[in-house]
Amino acid sequence: ITLDTKSKQLNNKSKIIGVKWGSKMLDILTFNLNELNVITIMVRVFLAIFIGGLIGTERDMRQRSAGIRTHMLVCLGAAIVMMTNEYIYLEMGDGNIDITRMGAQVVSGIGFIGAGTILVTRDNRIKGLTTAAGLWAAAALGLGIGIGFYEMAVIGAIAIVGIMIVMKPYRDFIQDRASQSDLTLMIHSNDGFSSFLDFLSHHTIQITDLRVENEVFQNESEHQIIFLVSLELGEKIHKDEIIDKLNQYDEVLHVFEILDAL
Repeated sequence: ITLDTKSKQLNNKSKIIGVKWGSKMLDILTFNLNELNVITIMVRVFLAIFIGGLIGTERDMRQRSAGIRTHMLVCLGAAIVMMTNEYIYLEMGDGNIDITRMGAQVVSGIGFIGAGTILVTRDNRIKGLTTAAGLWAAAALGLGIGIGFYEMAVIGAIAIVGIMIVMKPYRDFIQDRASQSDLTLMIHSNDGFSSFLDFLSHHTIQITDLRVENEVFQNESEHQIIFLVSLELGEKIHKDEIIDKLNQYDEVLHVFEILDAL
């Protein structure tokens, strides 16, 4: 065999090896994101962490109980559950296997975590509803990511974060112009309650609901009453003006509006 022949053989081998490596690299670059393999698992895990953290960042900025780490773990956990469900279906393919069963357990189970973020304070303010809804939504996005529904996950994440950030000023705008207001009042003595009723009558404000929350007797003539009242406001007076005027009464210890601290 001449030197030229050996050189040609080496060149042919190198070309074959180059073609094989090129084919492998092409396979890697053109993998299907909907298939379950090492690369797609990594993509889904990182996407779930990113989207969960994106939602949690907004909650952490408002000092809520469930923040970045909680939303990351919820979204990632839901994605892992869905990928595990898909793996079981692929490995043990059987017509009797329901691929949505484990995901359904996530949807129902996340309610326990969400319920832990909802609090009713001593002054009857409700806190944590939006955080609980955000956790539920993060779990739903995680399920979509876990099954490979990337388009929904990205669009859904943008919509959820947009609702949390953009809609808050709009919610404040609507609540500020609401025709009904729920108040908590602490009144000292029966004269305070009479002054409160006279004030409402003078401003033509209607009571739609009244409930005594607590009553503490100090002596026969003096006692404190804490009650919740729902008022139907007129167009001539703003609810902030009502609160300011009621706080000027000596018999009224304090009064404030009950709002959902979301």
